[in-house]
Amino acid sequence: MLKKARLYRPILYPLLMLSGMWFVFLLQMHGFFESCSGAIIPLVPEGLKGIFFSPFLHGSLEHIMGNSIPIGILMFLLYYFYPRIANMVFFLGWVLTGLLVWLLPPIDVFTGKYMYTCIIGASGLVYLMAFFLFFSGIFRWDLKLMAVSLVVAFYYGSLIWGVLPEELFSHLAEPSRISWQTHLAGALVGSIMAFLFKKIGNKKNRFIWQFPNYYSEKDDKLWQEYKEQHPNDFEEMPQIKKENVWDRLDEIRKNH
Repeated sequence: MLKKARLYRPILYPLLMLSGMWFVFLLQMHGFFESCSGAIIPLVPEGLKGIFFSPFLHGSLEHIMGNSIPIGILMFLLYYFYPRIANMVFFLGWVLTGLLVWLLPPIDVFTGKYMYTCIIGASGLVYLMAFFLFFSGIFRWDLKLMAVSLVVAFYYGSLIWGVLPEELFSHLAEPSRISWQTHLAGALVGSIMAFLFKKIGNKKNRFIWQFPNYYSEKDDKLWQEYKEQHPNDFEEMPQIKKENVWDRLDEIRKNH
């Protein structure tokens, strides 16, 4: 029963998120949410609503497919290994990431010109959770959570390159449509939250005998019974008399 209860949220919440993403994508395919409706538009007041709606919007089937798998996996890991703080990390991180994206000016890295940009997609949440899961295991120094960090690093380690403009690695005929600002914002928020919440939620398991004032009446009784049944184990060993240097010197004088 406890195992079922523990798996309830890690399975339900990713399914709800993915269902919402695909439902909105179907609406997009039928002409809803056209143009920049629901998108984050940096530094433009109308674009603030995109903080809440943009993760549900995607530009193509390839776009939503690329975000769906990591969203499902990372949400499962987050809610399974950090059940007490998962909601705080996910929803607060969602808002903070979107707000940071809105505050970052969309500037062409080569010309320095401002670009009116509509940002959609759930990649910010992917970076948020990936960086949180990776750094949280390290900051907490817990073997189980560090194993999660290694899994994330193994499968999603290449995400690190997404926090930089694509133009730095390839020659493009036009500015990249991939929002590196979103990736950077998610990575920063996830890393900071991992540090701030390192003492909240999951803690290292400590055995009862590791506490300094530990006392067990049962253990004490067993110890006393053992001493009574095995008295020979507790006989005092004969002590070797400590040599007195002055007595040794007197003995040498007498012999000479």
